[in-house]
Amino acid sequence: QVQLVESGGGLVQAGGSLKLSCKASGKDFGINIMGWYRQSPGKQRELVASITSDGRTKYEDLVKGRFTINRNSTRNMVLLQMNSLKPEDTAVYFCNLEEPNAYPLWGQGTLVTVSS
Repeated sequence: QVQLVESGGGLVQAGGSLKLSCKASGKDFGINIMGWYRQSPGKQRELVASITSDGRTKYEDLVKGRFTINRNSTRNMVLLQMNSLKPEDTAVYFCNLEEPNAYPLWGQGTLVTVSS
């Protein structure tokens, strides 16, 4: 079964840090992009950060300088280190994996709550 499994969400105070992990399993993944999206109530899902197989990264402007995305391609894992968290970072965070000519894969989502 091909799946993405996330972990690491939770409740943190503003200014704190959390680390999200996502592991892909179930098949051999070729060239791909792994990333994290988030969705708050009443808002559309938005890209937070992504990283290609060869390590190129992209960040949403609001998280630049605070979030860092890394991947371990051998283990098919992607990590998101989130520092200096703000209440507006509160959302459900979804792991995503995209391969050429294939439907994107999504994790089940993990809730991040930042209290003020």
